[in-house]
Amino acid sequence: MTLLKKYKWTWIMLAICVILAGYLLWSSLAKPKLPVIGTVAPFSLENVDGNNVALEDTNGKVRLFYFFFSNCPDVCPVTTLRLSQVQDELKEKGLFGKDAAIVSVTFDPERDTRERLKEFGDKFKADYSGWYFLRGDQQQVIDLAMNSFKILVNQDRDGNFVHMDLIGLVDRKGNIREMFRPDATAEEIASVVARLAKE
Repeated sequence: MTLLKKYKWTWIMLAICVILAGYLLWSSLAKPKLPVIGTVAPFSLENVDGNNVALEDTNGKVRLFYFFFSNCPDVCPVTTLRLSQVQDELKEKGLFGKDAAIVSVTFDPERDTRERLKEFGDKFKADYSGWYFLRGDQQQVIDLAMNSFKILVNQDRDGNFVHMDLIGLVDRKGNIREMFRPDATAEEIASVVARLAKE
């Protein structure tokens, strides 16, 4: 009698255990799909080159939306630096520009001219092939931030803005899928972007 016949049931049980262990490992690693938590309202805003960029112009890419103003004394430069690190992470993954983009929209079109936005973007080594710095009517931008992304915005007497420091994750179709808080790392954000790009 061969060993295979002698230990037939042992081999079968071992195979079942291996299959079961593989399934349990796969199910523990598989993450649920991100829910749709909103949609981005259509918009058309001006970029640093003076061209209009509409929401549909960026459809087909996973996008990170950030609302800011360049004279911000605290959170905006820090979060923009993090976005520049996300840009680097996405470049390493081969996603930036082709499958993923960053959209930074200013609340302050009066001071944030095209030239000022370009200067601000250059400071953070923005690659404009996939990072859009946009400006437009102030109320339109505030409405976009508040109505689509639920980001609260207020302007004080000195013209400065008090706003929630969040980054919105938008899928290829314009659905909002996540809002990243300030403590999210560049690696975490890029990882979720890459995951959404595969859906």
